[in-house]
Amino acid sequence: MTPERFETLAEAHGGDVARWPAAEREAAAALMIAQPVLAQGVLARAATLDLALDAWAPMAVTHDLRERVIAAAPGARRRSPLAAWFWGAGLSAGLAAACAAGLAVGVVLYDESQPDEAVSAALAGYDDFTAAVTGEGA
Repeated sequence: MTPERFETLAEAHGGDVARWPAAEREAAAALMIAQPVLAQGVLARAATLDLALDAWAPMAVTHDLRERVIAAAPGARRRSPLAAWFWGAGLSAGLAAACAAGLAVGVVLYDESQPDEAVSAALAGYDDFTAAVTGEGA
């Protein structure tokens, strides 16, 4: 393990090597034996940061502050009945137009000369289920 890798792991996982990934601990122990001064300095800096982070706690919010924030928040916007009606009418008109367009495309694409072949082709894969439906072969 390089000193740079040791420092990166200390910054990421803290000054307690026991909290480091298990795969890195053995190499870290070897570096701590080979370069004890460097390792102690890096771990001491990481431990100082660990103590500061462990001591931090979020600020408590008082009931009065919470009530003032809620009172200052804007209320929900209400639509007028007329706007709600136009919204619903527009949505309904859009769905009706989509249905009409689908019907029109289906009528245009329908080929009257081969209606039975299209149905036969669509149902060709269902021949395997004939025995199950009729009870034969059971």
